[in-house]
Amino acid sequence: MPIHAELRRHAMGRPDKPAVVIDGDPLSYGELHARSQAIYRFFQDLPGTNRRTIDLPGVEKLVALSLGNHLGFAQYFVAATALPNACAVIDPMMPSERIERILERLAPDVLVVDDEANPSAEIGRRLGILVIIAGAEPFDLTALGEDLPDADGIFLIGFTSGTTAEPKAYYRSREQWRRSLDRGRLVFELQNAPSTLCPGALAHGLALYALVEAFDAGATFHSLRKWDAGAVARTLASEEIERLVAVPTHIAGIARAWAGEPALDCLRDVLTAGAKLNLNEVESMRRLFPKARIREYYGASEIGFMTISTLAGGETDFPIDRVGQAYPGVEITIRDPEENNVGVNVPGTIFVNSDLIADGYLWGDDGQAFRVTPAGATVGDLGEIDANGMLRVIGRAGGMMISGGNNVYPAEVESALKTCPGVEEAVVFGLPDAYYGQRIVAVVSGEAIDAKILAEHCVGKLARFKIPRQFYRIGAWPMTSSGKIARGQVQASVISGDGLVLRLSA
Repeated sequence: MPIHAELRRHAMGRPDKPAVVIDGDPLSYGELHARSQAIYRFFQDLPGTNRRTIDLPGVEKLVALSLGNHLGFAQYFVAATALPNACAVIDPMMPSERIERILERLAPDVLVVDDEANPSAEIGRRLGILVIIAGAEPFDLTALGEDLPDADGIFLIGFTSGTTAEPKAYYRSREQWRRSLDRGRLVFELQNAPSTLCPGALAHGLALYALVEAFDAGATFHSLRKWDAGAVARTLASEEIERLVAVPTHIAGIARAWAGEPALDCLRDVLTAGAKLNLNEVESMRRLFPKARIREYYGASEIGFMTISTLAGGETDFPIDRVGQAYPGVEITIRDPEENNVGVNVPGTIFVNSDLIADGYLWGDDGQAFRVTPAGATVGDLGEIDANGMLRVIGRAGGMMISGGNNVYPAEVESALKTCPGVEEAVVFGLPDAYYGQRIVAVVSGEAIDAKILAEHCVGKLARFKIPRQFYRIGAWPMTSSGKIARGQVQASVISGDGLVLRLSA
């Protein structure tokens, strides 16, 4: 991890300050540093594996963490990312067959899990990998260890879904994250170490980065073992949290759980990512967090931060339909299929030039998403930029629907639907149709139950060919472990008629 020097400084200067709190259980900076040293010493004494086939220059020990949001995650992550180690963070909520394929390919020196019931434990042992149970270590966590060295080179392997079910493995260098943290400290005004709550899974980029930037600033990071909207709201009300980092679906859940209760006015900053906020969501957040500045960023695991915007509470509130202006040190261009710059107010593929871009994939590069060319890097997202440098994201090229010979992007239709009174969230996709090629289908949540009203609302916002031809209502969205809607499961429910969704009549 690229912040070991800062972590040591916080441990020496404020050893009793909580570094991380999970479900109310704290771990101080002094404890975090000391335990990480002991774990690092244990890692260094392990014999190296001779089974690894992937090339990781400069990495001596590869540690895989499948811990979930366990209190031990922080101390193992700190130790596993000190030079010359690297860490692979695996989501224990992934299907077992995916975890097995990842562990087979990685062949880590050691696998750390939260308990014996974790499917990763059985898989690891079957593959001949040393498995450690956090909290039941076969070594002394209080033993004196050596200092945690830091330099350049690979420190993190993460996984992101692509156009197939197989997770892609990307890798990051310490210098990339160090540059990102240095800029973020100023952009997000973290110099005063605001206490931060992020309820997302630490196996995913949003929460993992929030944890690291909290340690970098000397702040206290709060989270929960399992997502519980009511528990998050109670923590926000009782712990004097200053900053919330979450995906919009998590914030919507907090708002529902806290309905009728006093506003949560301790927050001074709310930062969202993972999906575009709409006007209804921003207004709901203004009521829930009346004293908070509301910001969102657009980015990708492979590219890092791309844009930043302030939607409420800033000197100038950004347009709601835009994801903001380029993050410091980032240049954004819109390009056609031949990668020519198309200029302003013309749709095309979003390309980025910056020094925050990942080195690449260890595996899974299908050429359909992240790629780096002389024009820059892209994950295949489509958008347009205006004369003020404001970016609007249209959607992912692979998600485009063709209905009646017209190109339609789900994100544009979803944005229009989410401005309709009574609609909380919307998911749009195409289904095969003998006449149109694909008919556009929308699934919504909230109080809206009349398909005619939903269609009429879209008339003034969308071209007629973009208006959904079928509407469904859902009571509770199936979610991924990262807090995003499981879109594939929603679509499968519409096709199968399994009762998760209800067809709306006009």
